[in-house]
Amino acid sequence: MKLEISHTTQYTYDAPVSYGLQQVRLTPTSTKHQTVLDWNVSISGGVQELEFQDQYQNQTLLVQAYAGTTEVSVQVSGVVETHSSDGIFGKVYGKAPLWHFCQTTPRTTPGRGIRKLAKHIKAKGDTLSDLHVLSQEILAAAPYGEANTFAGTSAEEALKAGGGVCQDHAQIFVAAARVAGIPARYVSGYLMMDDRIDQDASHAWAEAHIEGLGWVGFDVSNGISPDERYVRIATGLDSRDAAPITGIRRGAMDETMIVSLQIQQ
Repeated sequence: MKLEISHTTQYTYDAPVSYGLQQVRLTPTSTKHQTVLDWNVSISGGVQELEFQDQYQNQTLLVQAYAGTTEVSVQVSGVVETHSSDGIFGKVYGKAPLWHFCQTTPRTTPGRGIRKLAKHIKAKGDTLSDLHVLSQEILAAAPYGEANTFAGTSAEEALKAGGGVCQDHAQIFVAAARVAGIPARYVSGYLMMDDRIDQDASHAWAEAHIEGLGWVGFDVSNGISPDERYVRIATGLDSRDAAPITGIRRGAMDETMIVSLQIQQ
């Protein structure tokens, strides 16, 4: 399936920025599951200083805001051809060893709720089936959109609030899998919803490493494993590692962010 993507993120400040620096992870790479046919990045209000692969092999741009600007915009667009994989990313490994993906972070530190969910993964059970059950239990315990969360909400906080979005569901999943000793990671990217071209936001899901299969994806929010409607962008231990854009700025000005995203076949 060929997917055409256009994604704009616009930051507006109520006072001029004296210094601003952003890491932009919005460049997909070709794998056996997707082929990047065309991809363009356009920046206004700033300049690209550097392009590199981070510790998780995410293609990353370093963007510096122009001194005195009140608006920075990052637009990406292109065409990616995807190939069905039944949710199995496979035995594809980077520089980070598997044990690295058993570590907790502030956003994935387990509490009582996550430890309870992790009990659905039985020591001598069918790990793949257990993880599908875990996905279902997470969605039941924290239905989509039933609580207000934000970028820095931890997995345990979202679970206690009784709701969340795809970011929260993915972080709850990886936190619970790690409690059970299963390497797990957070994945960011795009999902083409079948009933619309204008999408609400970019997407996130989780992957767990299963013996014999390698990395397997779980989209808790939609109750499925990733298929050819998904485009993979970045991975990491949590949502911060794989966030589309993170950064710092100097000054006490307020910031407004507007996101526009269209995906179509």
